[in-house]
Amino acid sequence: MNEQRFHTPLPLELAVNIPAGTIAIETIDGDESFVTIDGNEKLAAQTVVEQRGGRLVVEFQGKRGLFGITIAVGDFSIGGGSLRVRARVPHGAAVRVTSASADATLRGKLASLDAKSVSGDVLVIGEISGHAVVKTVSGDLRLDPVGGDVRIQSVSGDAGLRSVGGSLVAKSVSGDLRVESIRAGHAELTSISGDIEIGIAAGSSVDVDASSVSGDLSSEVPLASAPGEDGNGPIVVVRGKTVSGDFKVARTA
Repeated sequence: MNEQRFHTPLPLELAVNIPAGTIAIETIDGDESFVTIDGNEKLAAQTVVEQRGGRLVVEFQGKRGLFGITIAVGDFSIGGGSLRVRARVPHGAAVRVTSASADATLRGKLASLDAKSVSGDVLVIGEISGHAVVKTVSGDLRLDPVGGDVRIQSVSGDAGLRSVGGSLVAKSVSGDLRVESIRAGHAELTSISGDIEIGIAAGSSVDVDASSVSGDLSSEVPLASAPGEDGNGPIVVVRGKTVSGDFKVARTA
């Protein structure tokens, strides 16, 4: 196991692209980054860690089928080894994660997040000041507060959001979707075989139009325009649809 050190003042993007294993990212004080890779020795030897201007890149560069692994998306499988990537980067870094089968845990303060995973969970403990875009297949998603817009596509996994500062577009197939709080903007929520629950922040006006083919609808506010508590708060426009699942709208503090 070898830790590499880089001088990485902001703005910085950390890009991690590995086939399988675990990814642990933490933001820290200062302007230096630290990256450690261990796990399967043959896979680690084919993983490049390098700084490219304002990007810090951790990337597996092996060929498909080499050393008994097959890396693919959709119909192909992964086997024969995995990697463990640990990165510590300055607070406020943007993060981009791509994996076929790796769980990713991120802690701290991020500028933005772009994540794609075919078979792995994505967990953010901390805050994202900008946007978050996440696509997962067969993996759960959990995001703490996001200050900007959020875009989610989830297949066969649950998605949970602490709060959203901007607009939200979320599509789920075979999984529940829960948004604890949204204050303004548009929220477009679609689920096939899964429940949807969205919380509207206190003081926000809300315009809700929701439907379900085979599920219950419930709301603590009317499914139409409703004034905010002070009569002139921000507006949340909610458009929701479930094919086989319940849809619930709630007020939050």
